[in-house]
Amino acid sequence: MINVIRTKDYEEASDKAFEVMKEYLRPGKVLGLATGSTPLGLYARMVKDHQENGTSYKEIRSFNLDEYVGLPITHPESYYAFMHHNLFDHIDIPEENTHVPSGLGEDLEAQARHYDEMIDACPVDIQLLGIGSDGHIAFNEPGTPFDSGTHVTDLAESTIRDNCRFFDNDITKVPTQAVTQGIGTIMKAKAILLIATGSNKAKAVKEMLEGPIDVSCPASILQKHENVTVIIDEDAAALLG
Repeated sequence: MINVIRTKDYEEASDKAFEVMKEYLRPGKVLGLATGSTPLGLYARMVKDHQENGTSYKEIRSFNLDEYVGLPITHPESYYAFMHHNLFDHIDIPEENTHVPSGLGEDLEAQARHYDEMIDACPVDIQLLGIGSDGHIAFNEPGTPFDSGTHVTDLAESTIRDNCRFFDNDITKVPTQAVTQGIGTIMKAKAILLIATGSNKAKAVKEMLEGPIDVSCPASILQKHENVTVIIDEDAAALLG
């Protein structure tokens, strides 16, 4: 079941997302976290809440969705660095409680299988998602099987273009592969929170919510999950019936 919350703009969407997320900011909970520009407003609110209200993350664990292949954790555009810069360094979550897939190593597929094993042993209570302009969730591009586990994937040209702004607008600097939780892994989360804002997401949002469930729009599989909250602003909702 998908509960759709419509908001005026990105700031209101971030406010609503925090209202959903704060119910899970309790000892023993497991958060599934995402990167990119979409969750920045939510993370800023989580940091503010921690600093002003003392909400503690000492007994909370987290699993991130993905990481670029080939980027060391010291690279400013690695998702490890992103999470520390925007969230982890500003709250009291222990480093050992945070998990981000590694894009380095001799056997990335074996590491990916181990990541799934860790998640199976520590099920995610709420998974945060954005949606790509082509309907992808995490780095599961169109055509990805719905039962896929964590794996190495080639990034679509549209995704590489979308991420170019994070790499000095130099497309040659953008990694072309990533390690990503699979759609099957994501669907195991007990609850899912997806945020989509901006007119460039309108087509994907319409296909996710109103289109057929098809691998051409990976996010469409969320129609089959029992507990999904989708928060969209006016621009992202523009094409909905």
